[in-house]
Amino acid sequence: MIRSLLPIFSAFLITTLIAVRSNGEEKLPNIIIIYADDMGFGDLSCYNSESAYQTSRLDRMAAEGIRFTDAHSPSTICSPSRYGLFSGQQIYRSTGRGGGAFEGPGGPSYLKPGKLTLGGMLQEKGYRTGIFGKWHVGLTWLDKDGRKLGNGFKNSLLIDYEKSTPLVDGPNARGFHESFVTPNCPTTDPLYVIIENGMVPFPASMRHKRDTLPNHGGKWLWDNDEGWKSPGYQFEGIDQLFYKKMRTFVTDHREQKPETPFFAVLSTQICHAPVLPSPEFQGASKAGARGDFVHELDVLTGRVLDLVTELGIDEETLILFNTDNGAETMHVAWMREDHDHDPSGGWRGVKRDGWEGGHRVPFIARWPGRIPKGQVSDQMTNTTDIMATLASVIGYQLPDDAATDSFDMLPAMLGTQDSKESIRPHLLTQSFRGEFQLRQGNWKYLDHMGSGGNGYDKGILQKYELPETAPEATGQLFSLETDPGETTNLFFKEEAKRKELQALLETLKSSGRSAPVNRIPLGLENIPKLPK
Repeated sequence: MIRSLLPIFSAFLITTLIAVRSNGEEKLPNIIIIYADDMGFGDLSCYNSESAYQTSRLDRMAAEGIRFTDAHSPSTICSPSRYGLFSGQQIYRSTGRGGGAFEGPGGPSYLKPGKLTLGGMLQEKGYRTGIFGKWHVGLTWLDKDGRKLGNGFKNSLLIDYEKSTPLVDGPNARGFHESFVTPNCPTTDPLYVIIENGMVPFPASMRHKRDTLPNHGGKWLWDNDEGWKSPGYQFEGIDQLFYKKMRTFVTDHREQKPETPFFAVLSTQICHAPVLPSPEFQGASKAGARGDFVHELDVLTGRVLDLVTELGIDEETLILFNTDNGAETMHVAWMREDHDHDPSGGWRGVKRDGWEGGHRVPFIARWPGRIPKGQVSDQMTNTTDIMATLASVIGYQLPDDAATDSFDMLPAMLGTQDSKESIRPHLLTQSFRGEFQLRQGNWKYLDHMGSGGNGYDKGILQKYELPETAPEATGQLFSLETDPGETTNLFFKEEAKRKELQALLETLKSSGRSAPVNRIPLGLENIPKLPK
């Protein structure tokens, strides 16, 4: 009888031991980041009461956690923003100024060898780490003579995959144990291949033609570039493939090593151009192809939420939702014209622009065991802050030479920060050309004239052009408190404030950091549990 009870007792003991670390500390939380692409501030119904569709699962995620209304991407285009996510820094820390989006075999990586990354930090704390989806921070590809290939579609066929792989600066060399990624935008920029754990199982050997893709409404294939792809490469429904790979990573990890936490990034294509909703979602939103596309991401987010519930780890899993920049030019114009839906959510500008619509984005955090539900925060924050925030959660002391533009937003998430007190004294963003925008409270200085990205003197954006109120100025100064639409340039009228912000910008650039030194992590033991 005693012998027959031993397996039961052993299972109970193992379960008890994995719930508490050997030193008595609580188990660190699992962490999932859902990172959307080209999703504007007004693209979710919890941010936009006049949205043409409902994003019920993301709305629920926000209601069960915290939704930030003054969150920003570090850049107004994808590759520099991804660098900001994975490094906790603005792109000029890597390049000296700005940074473009990679096409073809573009590289090397913006993430330099030896620099601490988000995944690397979590690995040091014992996390199993994985990324699934769009990578797009640059990779080193070699030709048959071992020479590094530069950016551009024409170099795709020059890649020698045997010499190039395993990739020296792919995700597995930058903090991830497992990866299933595309080098660039999955359905926009050739090279169209899948990279799995630093290897390319199916090299690009076929020519992709745009007319082989379904065109929803006759215009939504805009920005799909023809180029080289691997046989069987999946365009339509690729985000569902990314989700399936992430799900397998999570479920396998829970079966094999439930005593250790995991970190997973689901880096989606949605809602980058071209607009290719999977067949099961077509027509579901009643707001055209792009509405269907966003609906697909909403459903995938719901599947992530359902997954952690199914696995019994809901209360011990922190899930973040964020996006890399504002909505694309044509998408904003067409959604406004066809569906009375504003992806920019009323803010001026779109992707590539230094105005708010180019970089003010959704940011949601949910952790049922720790983050109080129903919070809406106007704390000013940046995607770069995710690194310091997660360091605070896991009790990791960031060195002063790492994540130099990252502020700890955990007090805001926990509801312990005075809502009237800003965690950030200032915030930097960079536009398409790498030019700077600086926020200090409700004051905003743009160190350039115009949008910093798109031209508004002709084409589809011309109808949104606003007259310049200080044409002789060399920069722009706005009070977002009195002028949230950034319509009146106070460059000359508020000379003292402008000079103050210009001096602050130069200090932040020359100092090598905008975040404080000696950041002290809060640590899980100091994060109160919420009553069930």
